[in-house]
Amino acid sequence: MNKTKIQLFALSAIAAATLAACGGDNNTTPAVSASETTSIARLSTYNSGVYDASAAEIPAYDPISQRLFVVNAQAGAIDVLDLSDPENPVLEQTLTTNALRAGSVVNSVAVANGILAVAVEDATKTNPGLAAFYSTETLALLGSVAVGAQPDMIVFTPDGTKALTANEGEPSDNYQIDPDGSVSIIDLSTPSMPVATTASFAGFDAATLRAAGVRIYGPTNTAGGSVLEGASAAQDIEPEYITISQDNTTAFVTLQENNAIAKIDIASATVTDILPLGEKDHGIAGNEFDASDEEDGAINIRTWPGVRGLYLPDAIASYTVGGNTFLVTANEGDARAWGEDNDAYFAGDSTLGFVEEFRVKHLVNANGWAGRLNDDLPPQLNSLAQGGLLNPLVFGYCGATASSPGACRADDMLGRLNITWTMGYQKDVNGNPVLYDAATGLVSPTGTRIMYDKLYSYGGRSFSIFDSNGALVFDSGSEFERFFASDDCMVGSARNIPCKDFFNSGHDEGNALDSRSDAKGPEPEGIAVGTVGTKTYAFIGLERFGGVLIYDITNPNSPFRVDYLNTREIWDMEPEDATTPAELAAFGDLGPEGLVFIAATDSPTGEDLLVVSSEVSGTTTTYSLNLPR
Repeated sequence: MNKTKIQLFALSAIAAATLAACGGDNNTTPAVSASETTSIARLSTYNSGVYDASAAEIPAYDPISQRLFVVNAQAGAIDVLDLSDPENPVLEQTLTTNALRAGSVVNSVAVANGILAVAVEDATKTNPGLAAFYSTETLALLGSVAVGAQPDMIVFTPDGTKALTANEGEPSDNYQIDPDGSVSIIDLSTPSMPVATTASFAGFDAATLRAAGVRIYGPTNTAGGSVLEGASAAQDIEPEYITISQDNTTAFVTLQENNAIAKIDIASATVTDILPLGEKDHGIAGNEFDASDEEDGAINIRTWPGVRGLYLPDAIASYTVGGNTFLVTANEGDARAWGEDNDAYFAGDSTLGFVEEFRVKHLVNANGWAGRLNDDLPPQLNSLAQGGLLNPLVFGYCGATASSPGACRADDMLGRLNITWTMGYQKDVNGNPVLYDAATGLVSPTGTRIMYDKLYSYGGRSFSIFDSNGALVFDSGSEFERFFASDDCMVGSARNIPCKDFFNSGHDEGNALDSRSDAKGPEPEGIAVGTVGTKTYAFIGLERFGGVLIYDITNPNSPFRVDYLNTREIWDMEPEDATTPAELAAFGDLGPEGLVFIAATDSPTGEDLLVVSSEVSGTTTTYSLNLPR
């Protein structure tokens, strides 16, 4: 038995012995004591026992029944946990929606006024979905109503009188069907007869939005093939997450792939504005990042002129300061990748998918990109030209010339970085690519190369605060990665493992230092905002590196980090190598997805709590909070 296995079995034995001493069941991990100065400490963990199948995604808490409702996407259902004793959560039952729709999937839950709201995706995701409503005490179905395709998130207005769903409307995997994205606003005056009204994006013009900086770029399929930027605005817009102003009047919706936020008047169910979020300049001080996963174990956080980050936020929350609403986003990043498992697509049939992600080294290979055919070359890219160049006026710092990428293409430079090929290249007045001669690097009508002035990577590797009109107030810049590379950062429940030893590791990997640097880094995905006394805090879940960052955002212009806790215990072994549930449980939480803040006034303990569900480990962990008030 190797050293790693011995460590794993030892941790498992300790966990099992502690469970027996506390009288818990096999799915509950007891508390870990913390010092009085700790801002956040684990109280307990409920373990579904299901690894890497999204068995714990989105939590919602009901103060009336003291129940926690957790989306178990693996089961297409909701796990109902008794949280009256937060140190010993107990699974009461699993609530399914098959009686409403056979084969349906639960995507999201929310709670208000004793009502559990559930976003239900149809077995065929491009079909309209449902919003269903249950009593949090009896779990009886109160009513349901049809909503748009693929309701991905559901939320109540602060007064609990309405619920809203973000109907993402993703295309089918083969891109033959692309339903409109929308937001449904549901009146719950009579919960047994909910009434839905649709806020549509059909009135927006794709070209106008593109000119304003909104990413409207998906294709449409015709008899002649795939047409880039051919989708309508409504088809291309994919609502992801919703937050609502405290006065119940306005919804703010992240349009993740579009790098924008929609503003909706709730009373009239009207999209009043679509706010482009712009780009993050990784070439300036304060916005540095590590761009490669192959640097011989080195951490290389630096500026990269010519590289821009698209914020592409997933979760969004809001709070009010001085009567003004501020929006807090987790800038995860997300690429469209449909048909990536279809050999016919990569063999050249552009009607069977759309993959926008490509590595820089392949994009600017001096030999062109024909060598990637039948591998990972998107046919829509191949239709533009035969290869790419880097503008030497921008990328000369890493050796680019008019006809060669130089050292920019190296694996320890920009070569490994995943970017979107759909942006950054030169276009003429008609929107067509400007062509360059491969040998001379000069503009030529018979050229076979396109020239990139900018490279756009995914996500901001940060969290941001915007005002209600979409203006950037604050961004955490490079702080996440700099902190994880520093001596100040420790992971594990005991905070005794240096973060830098496993910097930018993935949630399902072992000994994976730097493995996510070429993608989206630590990947902030979930966010919750809570008020403690006179202070407001943001809790940010990191999907890949794991753990929760806590920031004091009381002053939206100058947030600061308060604490960080990552309860992953085993980092030098892949979780899939665990052979028993006890071994797997010893790893701790992997892949935080959803977070919910429970204020002291609603908490079963009378103290502030935070609940985090982690989709890879299938765990739901409750934390006690001891934050400055």
